Amino acid sequence: MASNSKLLTFEDVALHNHKKDCWIIINGKVYDVTPFLDDHPGGDEALITATEKDATIDFEDVGHSDSAIEMMEQYFVGEVDTNTLPSKGGSSSAAPTQATASGNESAGALLKILQYVVPLLLLGCAFALQYIGKKSKSNES
Repeated sequence: MASNSKLLTFEDVALHNHKKDCWIIINGKVYDVTPFLDDHPGGDEALITATEKDATIDFEDVGHSDSAIEMMEQYFVGEVDTNTLPSKGGSSSAAPTQATASGNESAGALLKILQYVVPLLLLGCAFALQYIGKKSKSNES
């Protein structure tokens, strides 16, 4: 696949940014996801908003399944010339990009923890209220 793949500039890829023609960049690879828009579990808007940028962090934060990652191969168009990608924050140094990625990783980790903690807290409160309710009824008798 990589040996005879097309090398595309960011500008070329960014032109494909709407529902009838939607390309995204993930891990330096370009995918034409237009035929998948209606089938995407997160809705077509999630893919359309991932155009005109490197969507790698967005993609990884969602935590796609192995089968979803395998499915991407059928939409592969080519590779993006990383020298044509716009720099984040106007600086060409790698440190701010790493700091941003680290911030996104910690935010993603916090969200994953909250997915388990919040329901457990709600369940604990429900049991506590039930216990208090039963105790107060037994005190009235």
